Amino acid sequence: MPVGTRACAPPSAGATKYVDQLYANELLSSDDGAVGYLLKDRVTDTAQFIDAVRRVAAGGTVLDPQVIGRLLARGAARGTISALTPRERDVLELMAEGRSNAAIAGTLHFSESAVAKHTAGIFAKLDIPPSTEDNRRVLAVLAYLRR
Repeated sequence: MPVGTRACAPPSAGATKYVDQLYANELLSSDDGAVGYLLKDRVTDTAQFIDAVRRVAAGGTVLDPQVIGRLLARGAARGTISALTPRERDVLELMAEGRSNAAIAGTLHFSESAVAKHTAGIFAKLDIPPSTEDNRRVLAVLAYLRR
């Protein structure tokens, strides 16, 4: 391996019957690469499943909305997460699903600039400064799930 590079772990995805908070936290806190966490009972659309696998294989993160909801419900009032507005929480949940700003705007029915404004508010409230080494969106999702 050339100097200055590091090996990247292959994408990791899990499909389980229940939400396991410990497993989800370990999966999401890993620096090893792309991850996915789906609930078996909710994978009913083959096209959506294939899309999720492709997104993880391409380096993205895919989380079932129920996984996100259950993890978020377990600690919504702890830490700085409680400072987020309901709309910022909506944006953060969609970020955790791997959605782009355009997709979030379409889902929540507002402009991409509004998504950018909410995202900036999330970063500020979670004390996630700009960085050339870290992905702030991923750090925000991890902070939200860990609380």
